[in-house]
Amino acid sequence: MKFFRCALLIASIAIFGACSVFQPVTFNSGTTESDVVAKLGQPTNRYQDGSGHLLEYAKGPWGQQTYMARFDADGKLVSYEQVLTTQKFSTIKIGDATKADVLRTIGAPSETSYLTLSDLEVWSYPYKESDVWDSMMHVHFDRAGIVQKMLNGPDPRFDPDNRFPFGRIR
Repeated sequence: MKFFRCALLIASIAIFGACSVFQPVTFNSGTTESDVVAKLGQPTNRYQDGSGHLLEYAKGPWGQQTYMARFDADGKLVSYEQVLTTQKFSTIKIGDATKADVLRTIGAPSETSYLTLSDLEVWSYPYKESDVWDSMMHVHFDRAGIVQKMLNGPDPRFDPDNRFPFGRIR
């Protein structure tokens, strides 16, 4: 009986401890960059944005979350938000946005590829569409680095037919 109670206690601590790990971090507007870095660690990327700058924090299981901390010229936090969302993707203007614009909007891609026939470079971003579906957004750039199209669909890493070497087990 003592072993059972001890095991239950350890399991409870592990479960509740795990919940705190996945809670999003919040910051107040005006927090200093050094305070953000002290709490989150070194960013995955840094970008210049006009007179301010951005710190990118790519996180989450399967790379489906990227948080962007935006700072003003004085190094004070303006916003901190998850940017791999349908709403953020919709702000990227086809035929106008550049690679630098995309980096400042949604951060670095999880993978890149090149489509020879259409002569387009593709940046891919896994994300949770509507916080439910495992999806992948593909941003296509021409040789000049301008967004020509954006396509989204299911994330192939979660396709049940691809989980096993010879297709779905029935």
